[in-house]
Amino acid sequence: MDLEDVLWEDGLTQAGLVRAGDVSARELVEAAIERIERVDPLLNAVVTRLFAQAVRAAEDDELAQTPFAGVPMLLKDHLATYAGARHTSGSVFLRNHVAARDSELVTRFKRAGMVPVGLTNTCELALLSTTEPVLHGPTLNPWALGRSPGGSSGGSAAAVAAGLVPIAHGNDSAGSLRIPASCCGVFGLKPSRGRVTPAPRGDIAPGLWSEHVMTRSVRDSAAVLDAIAGALPHDQYALPAPDGSFLESARRDPGRLRIAVSDRPVQGGPVDAACVRAVWDTAELCTELGHEVVEAAPDVDGEALEDDFFALYTVAAAARIAEWVEWMGREPERSELEPLTWAVREAGERRSAVEHVLCVQRLQRAAREILSFFDDVDLWLTPTLAEPPALLGHFDPSPLDPLAPLDLDARFSPFTWIANVTGQPAMSVPLAFSDDGLPIGSHFTARPGEEGVLFALAAQLEQARPWAGRRPPIAAGSAAATAASD
Repeated sequence: MDLEDVLWEDGLTQAGLVRAGDVSARELVEAAIERIERVDPLLNAVVTRLFAQAVRAAEDDELAQTPFAGVPMLLKDHLATYAGARHTSGSVFLRNHVAARDSELVTRFKRAGMVPVGLTNTCELALLSTTEPVLHGPTLNPWALGRSPGGSSGGSAAAVAAGLVPIAHGNDSAGSLRIPASCCGVFGLKPSRGRVTPAPRGDIAPGLWSEHVMTRSVRDSAAVLDAIAGALPHDQYALPAPDGSFLESARRDPGRLRIAVSDRPVQGGPVDAACVRAVWDTAELCTELGHEVVEAAPDVDGEALEDDFFALYTVAAAARIAEWVEWMGREPERSELEPLTWAVREAGERRSAVEHVLCVQRLQRAAREILSFFDDVDLWLTPTLAEPPALLGHFDPSPLDPLAPLDLDARFSPFTWIANVTGQPAMSVPLAFSDDGLPIGSHFTARPGEEGVLFALAAQLEQARPWAGRRPPIAAGSAAATAASD
């Protein structure tokens, strides 16, 4: 059996081969390690290697009884911790920080049979829609090495797109699963608020943060969510268990859905023509599949909503750095935080507790207005991003305005963060490419708790317009990848 071809299969297929005895978990893990060593020098997606630990884990005979029997996967180097591994969140300040324990999420990944083989690159503090930290250097997009893979889970998205692993973890407080999924041409879903526990940490950013994975297939995403879903006692947010499994949802007909579509952000701003074409092409495909598609969007003050969201974002970032200070037992030197991170921390610390509470209250009120829009529609379709994948360096800070990257980011990804405010599940589906071969995702948002509706539609779209067979230039080797570079 050609293990190189097996690595391009989805995780459930790989697990099935292990259970059938066609390949061992150790062989599968070692093949992924070999591919990482061979391909990742071109990408810089994997920043911490867990190879020895992974090989030992793959020798566990009980893996064959799990849903993902020995399937290699990657963890994002932010929030989800692996005991004994370096955990940096892309920051020079945390360059020597080692996690003391597995987070609950990593425990659930392992319990489902997945074998972490490394940690992936992220921008510092996961602040931006790119993955270019000073500590580790930039991760490159496997479709065009001069482009960003998106962020903040860009290392994970690039790894899945390049065939290093079929499943890679990410987290999302403004789009950090869906943005890189769009940039790298893979499937990325953000679960509903309360679907996956943040334990053992509390939720510093009230309700914004979600944990999940990026995958090549819809069914892998659904099966992983089955494995990791569920709150723990004392979690701030919790959802009731769904009726049936998410994997079953990905196997069923979605029925006739009423889908609202819009190609402009609620806060205004330009959208690249390629992204507009892609969303209307997706709308046409949905119509062909029997769904009702109407042009509509929530009626909300988008500019005020965006201002409050980014105010909350800076406070949450400042609180996260305060947590880092507790870990390290000291304050960071100026040189240990990037200029943007330092400026975001200062902006967050300037806000009073009263301002913060009022900001949260306004966001909750706006969320109710947006959710009322879904009284008349099942889903809301928009572009995932306002632009194709950005050139590396696009989000570099300005010496005169260290917060300028946030303005660039707001224009680049004006759609995804709304679902973080409302707590709704949302997904980026890899259905389109620009004329110069760059992936462009289509973004669907559903009612809270209705991940099953998204999985059912995504599987239908995947069947109508399969994407699993598409491989980026990097898959053919370094020469082809270099030729594809901008």
